[in-house]
Amino acid sequence: MRKTRPIITALALAMSLCGAVQAKEGGDQYPNGAENWMAGAVPPPGDYFINYAGYYNGNLRDGHGDEVDDANVSAWFDALRYIKVTDHRILGANWGWHVIVPLVHQRIELGGGSDTESGLGDITLNPFILSWHSENWHWATGLDINMPTGVYHAGEPRRSIGAHYWSFEPLLAITYLSDTGWEASAKFMYNIKTSNTGFKPAPDAPSMDYHSGDEFHTDFALGRHAGPWTFGVSGYYLQQTTDDELEGEPISSTLGPWSEGRKGRVLAFGPSVNYASKGGTQFIAQWQHETLVENRFGGDKFWLKLIMPL
Repeated sequence: MRKTRPIITALALAMSLCGAVQAKEGGDQYPNGAENWMAGAVPPPGDYFINYAGYYNGNLRDGHGDEVDDANVSAWFDALRYIKVTDHRILGANWGWHVIVPLVHQRIELGGGSDTESGLGDITLNPFILSWHSENWHWATGLDINMPTGVYHAGEPRRSIGAHYWSFEPLLAITYLSDTGWEASAKFMYNIKTSNTGFKPAPDAPSMDYHSGDEFHTDFALGRHAGPWTFGVSGYYLQQTTDDELEGEPISSTLGPWSEGRKGRVLAFGPSVNYASKGGTQFIAQWQHETLVENRFGGDKFWLKLIMPL
């Protein structure tokens, strides 16, 4: 076991990070940076469609922030989201729910080889969204449930899109919009993961238990509204809070250039612009550059986002 552990660890890292290119971002199963303008302002009762489309390109970085040779990813993604907001009141808030279905086309280079895969990512369901509004303040809370529906090939991280585990993510989103048009929005999340009991270091190897660590992460936006336009900066921050574990034991930094427990971290920011039509349809374009990256892929993400009442 001692001789094979470094190989297992390296492959486990690739497995936990290869999802970072899907629309349901990374080992955390969430598209970091997806929420920005008016993140805490859930719309009035009705039916809504949101489309998140974009491109991501990044290189794998170790626990020191250094690039790993021959380890990079590029992906096109399109996530389809339906939101239902009802008139039903709970604690003074409107109750609603949503579902997100991601589609991904990705290419991963790892360990001297590369492969391309297209397919369904991990679907997200939130059956319980509560939203409040009060003058300049808007806020919402809920619980996202990320399901292991994505394409997954055990022992072949270059061909896997889904994370192959369930996760549960309580969230709180807040927006402040001043009378002069300045906006500050943030969405705070904590991703609690179950184990991937089908992890394999190679396709013909026996299954093992790999548990990716939990993560705190937040999306944010700061800018100003001017007529139908909004200009500013958006981004995200992620910090893994618990260790990655293999067969119940924390991943050790002695097995490679990875920090103890292989805790991931990333900060990203970039310009963002939003146009809102008189009918309520919004178009958002943004670029987010990742920095301070450790134990995960780091690169650039380009977004086009459509919000449309039905």
